[in-house]
Amino acid sequence: MTKVIFALWGDGLATALHDPALHERLATAGVRRLQLNVDDEPVAAAMRIPEFEQPIGALVSVWDVEAGPVAEVLGTVVTTVHGYAVEERRRLDPPEAWDGSRADALANVAVLRRPADLPREEWLQIWMVDHTPIAVRTQATFGYVQNIVLEAVTPDAPRLDAFVEELFPSAGITDMHAFYGSRGDDAELNRRLTELMTSVARFGADRDLDLVPSSRYLYELG
Repeated sequence: MTKVIFALWGDGLATALHDPALHERLATAGVRRLQLNVDDEPVAAAMRIPEFEQPIGALVSVWDVEAGPVAEVLGTVVTTVHGYAVEERRRLDPPEAWDGSRADALANVAVLRRPADLPREEWLQIWMVDHTPIAVRTQATFGYVQNIVLEAVTPDAPRLDAFVEELFPSAGITDMHAFYGSRGDDAELNRRLTELMTSVARFGADRDLDLVPSSRYLYELG
């Protein structure tokens, strides 16, 4: 199944991306299922890390559809859109309801760039084989979707290598113990942080990273 992720910049995305008229135009472009990850009011207090000059405002995911017409439709409500075909790997299936409701979660999306001195196969091995179990056991993650970029599908899209979506309890927006599952134990929190960050550094995800906190919405359009 072909998946495309669009990174979006612009004003008013928290309203514009939910507009039924936009959804009708996306359906006409072939979209049947629509995932929105929007940096909106419910996650305003969450940590964010921008690597781009302007922070990513939202990410849109679609499946089995030609990317060009979808990018054109999205381009009517955003200032910038960059699209990427990806290979999706669902390591922890998030609970999903395709009714447009907001998931009860903090959905963090990390945008990864592979270090130039790390060959792609070695980078994938460290990230997807060595690091994944560490990420799962050191955090209170209940949804974990890895998306390996195959190619850019819009003109002038900057090189990106992966999008990683992780779902955390909503309390994790402001409570580190809820985020890491350390149950109020500061020593355990520090142990988990140390193990996680040591692992993250091995494949370069401790730098050149965008971290986009988001609310997650799923729509069935057709």
